[in-house]
Amino acid sequence: MSALAQLLLAIGLVLTLEGLVLALAPSRIDELLELIRRMPVETRRTLGIGAVALGLTLIWVAGIAAG
Repeated sequence: MSALAQLLLAIGLVLTLEGLVLALAPSRIDELLELIRRMPVETRRTLGIGAVALGLTLIWVAGIAAG
């Protein structure tokens, strides 16, 4: 699979998951955003760094599995 095809696949998967959340639980989004607003900046930063680390780990593992 070409790099462009992989990029388009990744973007498509993200948009599909985001769309499902918005379509199936729109009222929960408001609650989640309010919860995030109340979090200290450092907590949000830590969660963001953790999400990036997990995402990169999954990409790395997928590359090994494909490889």
